[in-house]
Amino acid sequence: MKNFRHFVIFSIVMFISCFVNGQPPGENAGDLYAVPTYECAGIYWKTRENGVCSINFKESAGDIWQKGLDLIYDVRHGEYRGSIVDLKAGTEYEVSLDNGNEKTTLKFKTRSDNFPIGKTTVLPVGESDAPVVITESGTAGGYHLVTIPKGSRSVLNMKNINEQAIEIDADYVIVRGVEIRNPVRHGILVRRGRHDIVVEQCYITFWGRIGGPITYGNFEGNMDSGIYAENGTWNLTIQRNLIEDPRGASNDWETGHPAGPQGISVIQSLGGNVIRYNDIVTTEDHGFNDAIGGSSNYSDVGNVNRDTDIYGNIIRSVWDDAIETEGANMNVRVFGNYVHLAYHGVATAATTRGPLYIYRNVMGESRTGHRNPAGGAFIKTGEREPFNGGRKYVFHNTVLQPDGIFSIFSSHVNPNCITRNNIFDSPGRLATTREKEPASDYDYDYFSGMDRGTAREPNGIRFGTTPSGTRLYVSSYNLEFYPRLWINSIRWGRVTYEFGERTRDITDPVQQIRNPLIDGGIPVPNFNDDYQGDAPDIGAFETGNPPLEFGRRAYINFDEGWAPWEKY
Repeated sequence: MKNFRHFVIFSIVMFISCFVNGQPPGENAGDLYAVPTYECAGIYWKTRENGVCSINFKESAGDIWQKGLDLIYDVRHGEYRGSIVDLKAGTEYEVSLDNGNEKTTLKFKTRSDNFPIGKTTVLPVGESDAPVVITESGTAGGYHLVTIPKGSRSVLNMKNINEQAIEIDADYVIVRGVEIRNPVRHGILVRRGRHDIVVEQCYITFWGRIGGPITYGNFEGNMDSGIYAENGTWNLTIQRNLIEDPRGASNDWETGHPAGPQGISVIQSLGGNVIRYNDIVTTEDHGFNDAIGGSSNYSDVGNVNRDTDIYGNIIRSVWDDAIETEGANMNVRVFGNYVHLAYHGVATAATTRGPLYIYRNVMGESRTGHRNPAGGAFIKTGEREPFNGGRKYVFHNTVLQPDGIFSIFSSHVNPNCITRNNIFDSPGRLATTREKEPASDYDYDYFSGMDRGTAREPNGIRFGTTPSGTRLYVSSYNLEFYPRLWINSIRWGRVTYEFGERTRDITDPVQQIRNPLIDGGIPVPNFNDDYQGDAPDIGAFETGNPPLEFGRRAYINFDEGWAPWEKY
């Protein structure tokens, strides 16, 4: 018999008030507006197209204007749009737009990551097999915090009896510091239409049903998730959690499309989400289908939909997509993630509206199956009518070898994509071989393979005489990939060398060359303004700048941010 005991938190009056006051991104926003997250903002301007639209911005309290990347114009929706990145949380900004015929300005304030607390609900000390159902909403001025007792821990062990450990059916809720084990399906379930939810510093493990190849009749377990958000949620913040080791497992590609557990699943969101600094990791035997995913592909919405940031995460052991962001992808930004052991890095089929920004990610090892070491693609592409046409930007990513991905982009069509300053180290193909308008623009990238497909790369970095497997990066025990200053290369032909008083003609000798990845890039406004040399470095790491940091311990001191389940 199932255990139906629940720990219920509710308040009808507060819920109704928040539901009425809450407004999804872009709803009733007018012709000119911004949708800020903590560190980025989407800019929208409905007007006639009159040429390139430049954008400049500054802190309202400051005097220094900074140039942004030009906005794109979507003739289908009659608007300019694009993103500003690398902002400060809780800060007001001014924006100036100019399309050559019209000028306009606006102000916005980024979201603060210091959440005001209204009511606090403290879970019982120790272990409990009673699921928690949260139905009492907070407000924008005072979130409802559900957390553990001070100086102790709370473990929700569902013992494979209850469907989920925590169900959130309220708005303006924070779940903090909880340890979750053994739910039947999901660790945390966010109900349909809920918004302004924060899940932080939680530990979620051993969730879900068996999973496996649907072809063989495994109909249960696909997309059972550590955190699962139903249709129509928005403004979700999922940060600094450890989501590891589902109970079941996805199959690999040797038995058809992977199907099985996921780390985080978001279904047809209304946008405004931030998924940052999480460890979403497992073993190969208990691998994820997708680490961050959802539905629906080939749609005008998709999983995260719009105005969403996915950054700073560590992702490991995924049999399909490490990060799936497929659908509208309108001002969606995927940056600063580290992916290891996945088939695809970022899935983008389709990008219906755009722009989608994929930048400063690091892609490690890839494989197709347990017995097939051939890798997949860094970016999965594809579109079908009417879900197509959105712009994609791909800047400053680093694709690692050996044992990495095989191709950079998948074989599907990939129009309207712009790449700059990427390390595309792969033995396979750079771009698709299928042309489609508007044509993509690949340039200033390092590509080590032989088949560029439709990519031209007129200013691409080439050093084909460098042996495969040459160390391109400074040695490090951390996840740091700065280009090393000098690398080995081959000088073709017979060359006379002197060894003291002896001379010897050597065929195809090795020599050292200055690494062309250093200062080999091109400036991209707002995306590499802090470069240190004569030009930006190629790849995710800039020589002379602090390293990127990944996972739930990123950018905090050694004595900060330890979760209760790590201390007690």
